[in-house]
Amino acid sequence: MWPPRWTLNGETATLEAIASLAGNNYGHFTALQARAGLIQAWPLHLARLQAATRELFGKELAAEPLRAWLHDALRGQDAAVRISVFSRAFDRDRPSRAATPDVLIALHPPRVRSTGPLRVCSVVHQREAPHIKHLGSFGLFNQRRLAQQRGFDDALFLGVDGCVSEGTTWNLGFHDGERIVWPAAPMLDGISMQLLKEGLARLGVPQMTRPLRLSDLRGMRSAFFTNAACACMPLACIDDLVFEADAETVDLLRAALATTPWQDP
Repeated sequence: MWPPRWTLNGETATLEAIASLAGNNYGHFTALQARAGLIQAWPLHLARLQAATRELFGKELAAEPLRAWLHDALRGQDAAVRISVFSRAFDRDRPSRAATPDVLIALHPPRVRSTGPLRVCSVVHQREAPHIKHLGSFGLFNQRRLAQQRGFDDALFLGVDGCVSEGTTWNLGFHDGERIVWPAAPMLDGISMQLLKEGLARLGVPQMTRPLRLSDLRGMRSAFFTNAACACMPLACIDDLVFEADAETVDLLRAALATTPWQDP
């Protein structure tokens, strides 16, 4: 086990350099796993970071320096990686002004989720700017906390229209007995979800995306969640709706994920 490491724009991050993050959580990030310095779908992570930087800061995020900083930080190791983009030049009084982005890369020992299937409860909640993986996480962890106080493990978000969207820090999907079904709603287009969709398509597995309300879930064979820390984990229940263990679907999802190679960023 090795201690966590942080770099800022390719240099060892100092407390003084990143102090602005303590009082200003305006920014965005992507999270990923690295194995021997290799990453799955780096172009998807890069595209996410560049699009959000444009939207939040009005500046371009150069691909080559970022790739070099990440490569140097990884040193060929296994790691859980978080790449955050913020700006020390960001003006809270004039947020419309373009601001040069800063890149903070945080490396931790690999995270392996060891918990069993999640028990989740539904709540009406939507993240602000749900298409962006932004730094504002109060609502997410507060909803997880409230769910745990109710005896569940986590919370599943519903829109005001009652449609299923996403979990606190994860996407979800279902198997209806014939195909994989993904919810259609304002949400983060998670990288792990994108990889599963692409992998299922390569394997020729039927899938579809459509609006889903809680009443639609009673006909589903199984449910699962996916995020950077755990590419596929079954959901045990949503509210009082219990899903049976479905090892076949989990194996299918893992096979789909394995169709994307691990590559040097």
